[in-house]
Amino acid sequence: MSLINYSSREINVKIVYYGPGLCGKTTNIQYIYDKVSPDTKGKLITLATEMDRTLFFDFLPLELGTVKGFKTRFHLYTVPGQVYYDASRKLILRGVDGVVFVADSQNSRYDANIESLYNLHENLAEYDMKLDELPYAIQYNKRDLPDAIEVPALEEELNPKHYPAFEAVAVNGAGVFDTLKSVAKGVLRNLS
Repeated sequence: MSLINYSSREINVKIVYYGPGLCGKTTNIQYIYDKVSPDTKGKLITLATEMDRTLFFDFLPLELGTVKGFKTRFHLYTVPGQVYYDASRKLILRGVDGVVFVADSQNSRYDANIESLYNLHENLAEYDMKLDELPYAIQYNKRDLPDAIEVPALEEELNPKHYPAFEAVAVNGAGVFDTLKSVAKGVLRNLS
């Protein structure tokens, strides 16, 4: 549901980072924000709740070119990880053009990943949307930790349809831009 601004000749698209609490959504956004050129990005906005936070910023990537003469401005959002912020999660998904699901690779977070992915499907259904209809990728974050579950086991449970998937260590940027580029390219394909 991208928005077109004819006066500035920009198409605004929304990519949402979804996943359980403390999986690395915020770390992804902060890493991207730190690496994007200052003259192509907006401010990093944090909406803090009592237990969690939602981040947002937009950027205009120069290397991706234009779509039918329009520049593309990407708006990146994170959702609160905790389930009791479900109303916020749902609201942030409104008008989404692409989704990154950040899974926490730690064995202790296995059930939280499944619960959050199920919640993503439920919340998209509220807007009559399905993951099959959106540019979507899964990021297996925290691959550097000693108790990380093997990727095939994560794939079996979290990615049976074989969507694009990336291993990542968001704190050092490994896999962060690969994941974003996958979803961004899908969004641009849909716009064309």
